[in-house]
Amino acid sequence: MSVPALEVRGLVKHYPGVKALDGVDLVVRPNEVLGLAGENGAGKSTLLKALVGLVAPDAGEIFVRGEPVRLRSVVEAANHGIGMVFQEQSLVPNLTAAENIVLGSEGSAVRRGVYRWDTMRRLAQEQLDKIGSDIDPLARTDSLSFAERQMVEIAKVLRIEERSQHPPVIILDEPTSVLESKEIETLFAQIRRLREFASVVFVSHRLDEVLDVCDRVTVLRGGQSVGEVATAGAVPGELHKLMIGSTGSDDHYHSGAASLVAAEQPRLSVRKLSGRSFQEVDLDVAAGEIVGIVGVHGSGREDVCRALFGAEPTTAGEIRMDGKKIDLPHTRAACAAGIGYVPAERKIEGMVGAMSVADNMTLTKQKARCTGPFVAPKKQATLVDRWIERLSIRTPGRDTAIGRLSGGNQQKVVLARWLVGGDIKLLLLDHPTRGLDIGARSEVYRLMRELAGSGVATVLLADSLEEAIGMADRILVMSDGRVVAEVACPNGGKPSPLDLVKEMV
Repeated sequence: MSVPALEVRGLVKHYPGVKALDGVDLVVRPNEVLGLAGENGAGKSTLLKALVGLVAPDAGEIFVRGEPVRLRSVVEAANHGIGMVFQEQSLVPNLTAAENIVLGSEGSAVRRGVYRWDTMRRLAQEQLDKIGSDIDPLARTDSLSFAERQMVEIAKVLRIEERSQHPPVIILDEPTSVLESKEIETLFAQIRRLREFASVVFVSHRLDEVLDVCDRVTVLRGGQSVGEVATAGAVPGELHKLMIGSTGSDDHYHSGAASLVAAEQPRLSVRKLSGRSFQEVDLDVAAGEIVGIVGVHGSGREDVCRALFGAEPTTAGEIRMDGKKIDLPHTRAACAAGIGYVPAERKIEGMVGAMSVADNMTLTKQKARCTGPFVAPKKQATLVDRWIERLSIRTPGRDTAIGRLSGGNQQKVVLARWLVGGDIKLLLLDHPTRGLDIGARSEVYRLMRELAGSGVATVLLADSLEEAIGMADRILVMSDGRVVAEVACPNGGKPSPLDLVKEMV
């Protein structure tokens, strides 16, 4: 058998109160796509960071093409032919796409310290062409959508082909989490092309994707390697059993749960709402109702959601809460009206990574943790500990920095922020399960159903059509900034994804 392109033996990593890696073994063979699966907190992120020089393991060895290596930086990893597309993105927002793509490996794009823009654009365009992207290389990165920035990330890591003298190992950490189906097909085609001359490590919580594009799958649980599955003939249930020790349930949307949908006036009533990317949107959400909004990239649904939280300007229209007209010029006004918002970009807009779990959880509910103008530590501790227990948040303690938690537990803290005050009326959820594993997603679904049962109105921008259908009581379809259809989703009479796609296009 040929020498592995990349091998890990007995990797160990401790954090305060947490053993993130506990003797992990991993083998990546030449010219294969290896899947890496596991629940949030299983150790995947720590392992990937160790492979690209961002984390120094406490014990264990890493081998590249049979030679032991110490990877002390991203540059050293790149010199050994290891590159990574990060789930949370690593682009510099005020630079162009081209500058980001060649950053750190400018080569002929720089002469005597000065950019040669024509050369840089050509080099960047070559990478963008590989993934079939029509992004302008000279567009500022912060002007691009999240999905477009993800494509720039992928183009950037592909430059490792030119940089390394050896067949590269390319790590893709949740690369499809914000991509549309057409973009995912393009990416998978690119992964299959890469396999001809490289090795790929593919990480995704979407187990059907893992089985579709990978040759083998290694599963982590509790910081350990617990099994390996050949994808030929395998089914998601096999992976799920290895991930959590059981086969899981097909009813994780809890669609049989009773909804509390009010028959009187709606909790939220929106009429003719218009903004920069949406026009004349009408939307009603009753207390206890979950209304999904679906649409392709650019449909305007994300901006509608942000406008309802005062984070996106509107140009016309009316918003009423419980029959009373409200103005939302900023997010403070939305919070005062009892509106909560869980953003799609959790680490950028939803939390402060260096702050503690307690401070993040009470960030928008100062009165709940204060006595007079001052924070009351005991009051805050009691409040936070109650929600940590209620939501089963896995954390060493309330004072642990939220950035140290897994994605699923971070999301629970972000959700808890809107619940600690007990005054939430409307919850806006923008891809609340993005990047979460099956177990964490099920817990978020359960919480959404509990909130609906208590009378909270919910607007859901789902991570997939199946999720929207499974969770929503009604679904609005948006296209080109307008609501083009409304579809009922009663229990026992759910529409199919194809029914929605017909309206979306």
